[in-house]
Amino acid sequence: MIIYPAIDIKDKKCVGLTQGKLSDKIVYYDNPVYVAEKWVRSGAQFLHIIDLDGAFDKPSTNMNIIQDIVNKVPIPIQVGGGIRSIDCIKFYLDMGISRIILGTAAINNISMIEKAVKLFKHKIAIGIDAKDGLVAINGWTKQSHTTAIELAQKMENIGIKTIIYTDIYRDGTLSGPNIDYTEKLIRNTNIDIITSGGIGNYEDIKSVKAIGAAGVIIGKALYEGKIDLKTAITMGEE
Repeated sequence: MIIYPAIDIKDKKCVGLTQGKLSDKIVYYDNPVYVAEKWVRSGAQFLHIIDLDGAFDKPSTNMNIIQDIVNKVPIPIQVGGGIRSIDCIKFYLDMGISRIILGTAAINNISMIEKAVKLFKHKIAIGIDAKDGLVAINGWTKQSHTTAIELAQKMENIGIKTIIYTDIYRDGTLSGPNIDYTEKLIRNTNIDIITSGGIGNYEDIKSVKAIGAAGVIIGKALYEGKIDLKTAITMGEE
């Protein structure tokens, strides 16, 4: 199981949110590039970067920072946040990003997802962010009528190989991931499920691994010293 350190970027800074609320923003570091290099030194195998300005439909000022990270770290990176066109996908892939995470587009523009999968295959992943099992879109500000399982199965049929599932109510709370729903996603699909939201301690990592998750994204627990990345990586490899 791969451990993905999270780097959420807002206004060029590395931040943390609780349940996706900008009003609860915490600035952890002024320099996201430093953070990326820090996680690599700790043994990270893959980085998870979200452009929060893009996710909230605001003009992004973070492209140069993400490019700097790509240039300075030797490991693959997945990026999400406001990526809603083929041109934007191409931009990131040309930059050197390994995997693109599409979210809102999976609800609003299925034809674009289909085209992206045909063009870029396994380099396209879908981020499914949900409240009470229903998919949220547009930076988590709107809720759809589609369940996370329904969307995951639809994406699998299109050819998606990786889903990043986030329980919004747990995100940034350190209260533990939604194990039950994550397990339902794993059982009802035949694709890799990466879980996110609520990871607060080593037992949470064990629980996610036990149900067969392909990966787990850890943010606040790393930044607040609840989890040591080297230890988490070792647990994922055991």
